[in-house]
Amino acid sequence: SLFEEHASSGARLVPFAGWEMPIQYTSILSEARAVRSKAGIFDVSHMGRLEVTGADSPRFFHRLVTADVVNMPLGRARYTLLCNEQGGIIDDTILYRMGDERFIFIVNASNADTVLDWLNRWRDEWTCSVDPSSIRPFRAVESQVSGFAAVVCRTGYTGEDGFEVIVSAENAPSLWRSFADGGATPCGLGARDVLRLEAGLLLHGSDMDATLTPLEAGLERFVSWDKGDFTGLTALQAIANRGLTRTLVGFRLIEKGIPRHGYAMLSGEDTIGEVTSGTHSPTLDIGIGLGYVSLEHSNPGTGIAIDIRGRRTEAEVVAIPFYTRKR
Repeated sequence: SLFEEHASSGARLVPFAGWEMPIQYTSILSEARAVRSKAGIFDVSHMGRLEVTGADSPRFFHRLVTADVVNMPLGRARYTLLCNEQGGIIDDTILYRMGDERFIFIVNASNADTVLDWLNRWRDEWTCSVDPSSIRPFRAVESQVSGFAAVVCRTGYTGEDGFEVIVSAENAPSLWRSFADGGATPCGLGARDVLRLEAGLLLHGSDMDATLTPLEAGLERFVSWDKGDFTGLTALQAIANRGLTRTLVGFRLIEKGIPRHGYAMLSGEDTIGEVTSGTHSPTLDIGIGLGYVSLEHSNPGTGIAIDIRGRRTEAEVVAIPFYTRKR
């Protein structure tokens, strides 16, 4: 619904998960700086929005996701993971409880069909009972924005204080223009990717997938071990008991360069992993990235190198996130 808004603003559009999406309007760096210093707006209408209702819906999600959903108050939201039986991450998601028996499930665009098939599979297998539950203090409310009915969610993917607004497709262009007229800079996928990496936020398909578990990805804090059974729990418990062999780390370049997805990570002459996400950080003015390495190379301060197109570029392991918003 926002295609004409993007096109008339001079956005460079690229294919993304079956959509044409704006990757940038002016420059990725200037858009990223606008978000850090003032305000930016992103079109995230490509994301999957699944509404799940019914008396069994609370227990249904409680058994499917890693979060504890049993006592989740109305209007609350939680970042949570959807795992397969082997503990692999099918998708990272946000679950909103909009009513006693109504949830909104936000999933990644490229995974929407897979997630829907997964929900339908278990819907037909399980008999659930209704229980309330509690989650992280994210919130979602149904309200009016610029005169339009909307679901307003205080969540985001940039490391700044953000809101995601769900409105009808026909009202989206007017709302988009009102934000832009109010001073928010239109931003594309390029700036969004830079900002989420600075904030240490993972991207499914790059930094995690169905072959990687929340434990390896550093997302154990989103697993509620004591909530009872859920898909993947047995596998995750087995991995936790035997210990990890690899883990996700952040690194920063000591020399000039831009690390990219797939570049080799080195210790001495040995390849110890590869970059899953990398970029030049306009906020920090250095090259930063993520990648999986063995535990012996995972401590902050550990010296490593990145093979940037055949050039060995010195780097060091650092704590994630790279950037934290000033409160």
